[in-house]
Amino acid sequence: MTQVLFTNGGLFDGRRHLGRGSVLVEGGRIVSVESGGFEAPFEARFARTSTTVIDLQGGLLAPGFVDAHVHPIQGGLERLRCDLSGLATREEYLEAVASYAAAHPDAAWVLGGGWAMPAFPGGTPTAADLDRVVPDRPVYLPNRDHHGAWVNSRALELAGVDEHAPDPPDGRVERDADGRPSGTLHEGATSLVSRHLPRTTGEDYRRALMAGQAYLHSVGVTSWQDAIVGAYSGMDDPASTYVTAAASGDLRSHVVGALWWERRLGTEQVADLVGRREAMTGGRFRATTVKIMQDGVAENGTAAMLAPYLDRCGHPTDNSGHSFLEADALREAVAALDAAGFQVHVHAIGDRGVREALDAFEGTDPARRHQIAHVQVVHPDDVRRFAGLGVAANLQMLWACLDDQMVDLTLPHLGPERAAWQYPFGDLLRSGARLVAGSDWPVSAPDPLQAIQVAVARVEPGSDREPFLPEQALPLEAAFAAYTSGSAWANGRDDAGVLQAGAVADLVVLDRDPFAGPADQIGEARVVSTWIDGAAVHAD
Repeated sequence: MTQVLFTNGGLFDGRRHLGRGSVLVEGGRIVSVESGGFEAPFEARFARTSTTVIDLQGGLLAPGFVDAHVHPIQGGLERLRCDLSGLATREEYLEAVASYAAAHPDAAWVLGGGWAMPAFPGGTPTAADLDRVVPDRPVYLPNRDHHGAWVNSRALELAGVDEHAPDPPDGRVERDADGRPSGTLHEGATSLVSRHLPRTTGEDYRRALMAGQAYLHSVGVTSWQDAIVGAYSGMDDPASTYVTAAASGDLRSHVVGALWWERRLGTEQVADLVGRREAMTGGRFRATTVKIMQDGVAENGTAAMLAPYLDRCGHPTDNSGHSFLEADALREAVAALDAAGFQVHVHAIGDRGVREALDAFEGTDPARRHQIAHVQVVHPDDVRRFAGLGVAANLQMLWACLDDQMVDLTLPHLGPERAAWQYPFGDLLRSGARLVAGSDWPVSAPDPLQAIQVAVARVEPGSDREPFLPEQALPLEAAFAAYTSGSAWANGRDDAGVLQAGAVADLVVLDRDPFAGPADQIGEARVVSTWIDGAAVHAD
């Protein structure tokens, strides 16, 4: 049986940085870990003619990153369509849309997405702009956070969305002074148009999963939790794509699927979710989690807040966001899912959304490894409740900085007191909360190293702005742990996310050791290779 020996570099074991050392892998698992420097006798003791030696060249060997909140099929589709995620301005977006439309004259709709709200006044792009570059076909482009969509007039016309169309109860149509839809749809209003999109084929979804998987492997992610396995935001339920890929062996990573909780229904759907869990779980895919979207996002005023948002003059508005499930309904849902043996994964961004989620987890079984994702605004009274309830905080570390979205669209509407409650990573850690990490790609970039840099420095990579609430920064070991052993724990894989004898050999090799350099250079490290079960799935 072939051995692989990783040597001559630093080691992070999933919890601590061990300094320089060597790791031996055989049969897809770690056989031995030796730290304390480069030990030639160790190499000689285990090496044989069938041993492959990987010289780390002073870089770092760590457990593969585990993304505990990501949407790879959605991200893969955007990479295959009109991908706006690498652009930043209104002009760049419109040029890309025009180029894509010209290159795909036979496409009935122009689809894709990935635009950022700060590129437009008030975060709301207009149909008129899209009409100038694509006048002949409907256009539907979700933004990066997938809580809104940019559409042109043809799309609104085909969907019958005009000045007489009411807003749905879980969303809002952006309108001009005369009440006519202006081109931006928020939250549930996106379905007014998305229900008319042409059907994406099974082959399209397969290609998207393969593209998403390859991209995640390229940034060192070896396994993940897909945070929405269900029909959502114009996408069909991706469960069959995962099941087929797991059966064929095309799915190289171990994946947990978070089945979508339909908020228009109640606990009567639990029996169906149990049936889906049993039918879909197999191979490297397990549908053992249920995802509940409790609120929206702060940038468009849909995150659920305990007090109203402010206008740009600092005065309270009549809007405190959306709780998509009433508090009692959320408690009933969580209790029923907990009793059925599901992990529950709640999206909660506003302080009311977080509190409602924590209230719902009262009395549940900590062994289920429940988690709350995003935790952007957390009331100080609620920070210690995570540890007390055994609920994990699922961090999107890349968001905890003064980027344009935070400065232009969030801070003015929160006010100084609530602004200081954002992304309290340090307080959560000090309170004993279990931290796990996810990218939410394609909402934001999936590179764990960029995210870890922000968690440690609280500054957007490449920015000269001051650190955002630097007292909430994480130590580097804690940030790495959240993205490795923490997220592996959240996925129920206690033998992953660590470097120790007997653990699975899901590994990442970096070209340098981030523990040996300054915090503002962590994200400059590059993935040399990614390994799953002791076999390389990506090499730079």
